[in-house]
Amino acid sequence: MTPEPRDEMRDYQGRDLLAGKKALITGGDSGIGRAVAVAFAKEGADVAIAYLTEHDDAAHTRKLVEEAGRRCVLIPGDLGDRAHCGAVVEQAVAELGGLDVLVNNVAYQAPVNTLEELSDEQWEHTFAVNIHSYYRVTKAALPHLREGSSIINTSSINGLRGNKTLIDYAATKGAINAFTYSMAQSLAERGIRINAVAPGPVWTPLIPATMPEEKVEKFGKQVPMGRAADPDEIAPSYVFFAAERLSSYYTGEVLAPVGGETLPG
Repeated sequence: MTPEPRDEMRDYQGRDLLAGKKALITGGDSGIGRAVAVAFAKEGADVAIAYLTEHDDAAHTRKLVEEAGRRCVLIPGDLGDRAHCGAVVEQAVAELGGLDVLVNNVAYQAPVNTLEELSDEQWEHTFAVNIHSYYRVTKAALPHLREGSSIINTSSINGLRGNKTLIDYAATKGAINAFTYSMAQSLAERGIRINAVAPGPVWTPLIPATMPEEKVEKFGKQVPMGRAADPDEIAPSYVFFAAERLSSYYTGEVLAPVGGETLPG
């Protein structure tokens, strides 16, 4: 990628906000997931990252986490598969010795020009990865979470205002927001907080991999700040929601770092 995404949290200084915690991050091999994994490690957490097949990217993330002095467990496999979602949680718990923070971050997108171009297969795959995995991984994780634990879902600006070329993706992100609101009410009595981060344009490997070159060149220039965010700029939002010291009274929130775009409502 040119330029290379900033997703290694090189200048980030931790304050032991997550000391002794154990976190599972889906889609943790690169981009926002990598930045979150490194930030969590610098705050004192051991992490497990679930990813598809990007073994080199995952190994680099593990190297960065280990350089921060924490453990990193790599769990490859397809989170669009029902059985794998439960297996990911069980492996993370077994190897880390427990679970305190869950970050549902894995995502798939493929632009289309019209609804007619959007196949049943793509629609179902996008939902399987982007929202069914959030439900399944969360459900598998709940028996291991206790009072004070935190769940953080990655949504998107597209779930707040739609996107004409990412119809299925935007629909799943809207579903993630509603899932977050509903689960916050469901889990309040158990003392488990659940929130979402809904970024605007972020420069990650997903962008050049899924968009035509002419759109990649203009990516992010439409927002008032005139540029896409780097993952390093988004990861602190996840630290905020993960750290009870910072966000103990926050649940059911959707935090939207969107570069100055004004949203309705």
